[in-house]
Amino acid sequence: MDAELTRLLVDTLWTASKIASPILIVALVTGVGISLIQTVLQVQEATLTFVPKLAAIGAVVVMSGNWMLVELAEFMRRSLEMVPQFLAG
Repeated sequence: MDAELTRLLVDTLWTASKIASPILIVALVTGVGISLIQTVLQVQEATLTFVPKLAAIGAVVVMSGNWMLVELAEFMRRSLEMVPQFLAG
């Protein structure tokens, strides 16, 4: 039973990282890009990074939302298939 639980935990962490990575990478790249522009233009306003990050993250969610839902549905299916193993053991 420990092997199945470990497999479920690894699958959970792997799926979460696959789902979150596009959003986090886009937020990071957008934040660094806006910060560079602010530094070059000597504009030090913290709220200027919020709107471009929000727009970029929204675009990523719109473009990859279907893929994210398919990944989550597959993860849920795999997890539910493991329930009898946990109940039996």
